[in-house]
Order: sequence, then C-alpha cells, then structure tokens
Amino acid sequence: MMKCGNDKAMITSWLNNEMTAAERALFEQHLAGCPECSAELEATQRVWMMLEEMPSPAASDNMPVRFQAMLESYKESQQKSGSAWGSLVEKIKTIWTAQPGMQLAFSVTVLIVGVAFGWIISNQGASHKEIASLSSQVKEMKEMMMLSLLENPSASERIRGVSYTSEIKKANSEVIEALLATLNNDPNVNVRLVTLEALMQYATESAVREGLVKSISKQESPLVQSALADAMLKLQEKKSVPSFRELLQQKDLNDAVRNKIRQTITELI
Repeated sequence: MMKCGNDKAMITSWLNNEMTAAERALFEQHLAGCPECSAELEATQRVWMMLEEMPSPAASDNMPVRFQAMLESYKESQQKSGSAWGSLVEKIKTIWTAQPGMQLAFSVTVLIVGVAFGWIISNQGASHKEIASLSSQVKEMKEMMMLSLLENPSASERIRGVSYTSEIKKANSEVIEALLATLNNDPNVNVRLVTLEALMQYATESAVREGLVKSISKQESPLVQSALADAMLKLQEKKSVPSFRELLQQKDLNDAVRNKIRQTITELI
C-alpha cells in the first residue's frame, strides 16, 4: 500500500488526470481502503469547486478607453525617444494603486500587458534586456494582485489571491511573509489549507520551512493540524518534531489528529 504521506500530491495528480491507467487504478484501490485519504480527496474537491465557481471581477466600463489612451501615449513616447521601455506597465500599476476600488482583474491586466508586449515585439523589436525588464514588471503586478486579494474580506477572494501563487515561480520575502501570515491568522479554514498547499511549492526556501514549523503551535483547526503533519512528513522536516510533541500536550487535541501526529513523529525520527 502506498504511503499516506504522499497522498496529497497523488490527489492533485488524480484530479488533474495526470496519472497513467495503472497509477490511477492503484491510487483508487488505495482510496477504497483509506477513509482518511478519501476524506481529504473530498475536501480538496470542494475547495477546487469553490475556485471554479468564483466569478471574475469585471473591469470598469471605461477601461478600454483608458487602455487605448495609455497605448497611444506609449506609442508616442517610443517614436520620440525609443527608450521608454516599461512605461506602459508603470502607468497600469499607477492606475491600479491609485484606484483600489477598481482592482483590475488579473486576467485583464495580463491581457493588457500581452497586447502591449505584442505590439512592441512586432513594431519595435526588443532586446533580451528589455524583455527581461518587462517580464519583471509583469511579475510585480502578479504579486500586487495576490497581496491585494489577501486583504479582501471575502474568503473566496482570499482563496483567489492565494491561487495566483501558481503564476509566481519564485516568491520574494513579502509574498512569503503574507502567505505565512494568512496561514497563521486567516479565520477561514479553507483559506488556510489552500495557503499551506501554496507554501509547499516554495518549501526549498529555509524561511518557508521555518515558518511552517512555527505555524504548528498556532493552529487550532484539526484539518490544518493534520495537513501540517502531512506537509512535514512530505518534507521530512525533523525540526518539526519538538513542535508536534508540544502539540500532543494539549488535552483537547482531536483524537484523530493526536494519532496522526504520533505516527508522523515516529516516521520522522
């Protein structure tokens, strides 16, 4: 039987139809005999359904006019100087920051930059340095959108914000700190679970591993406690053992979580 410590990744692969027929059959056989993994699969499916059902925030009615004006202005600056690379992105960011109520949809922002980038390549050409500069600007906008949504009062919007980490391959310290703060303080369990999953993709960073270990003592939800046990086991993070042992001292700790943590400690030491 496959180890439950690997099931979180297997569940994602199963949901994405990324398994071979043999792997899928083996995993489904495991699910049939493992209530814990079956429950986790159902919980993951519910979160994914929430993400799929979330409406995309609409751009304002005057956005096409505003974008056209920005694009025309950019063309003029290119014709005059030929060195105003990145000014369009900066204008977009200025509008976004100055009008928090507008909060342009992430997909619309990327579309705007994509149109501008295509125009630049086809009409002006671009050096590797210029392309790298614009790519950096786009990355900053992705981070801006994510950080903004993490402050949203709606749990579904905060989940949306966390989901944008899939577009951020290498997170800076501000993004990491925001995600760890969300994991530790968000009042919604589903948001914390999705945030933990997002942080796992940055687990090669020592700050992330340290943050996850510190988070163990701050969690009260059995679901999050259990998910952290799975995460530490997957990472083989032995530094988490003292925190788990401290958690075992809690008299009101869920019995299922208590057993899971004991098993996790045994497998880590």
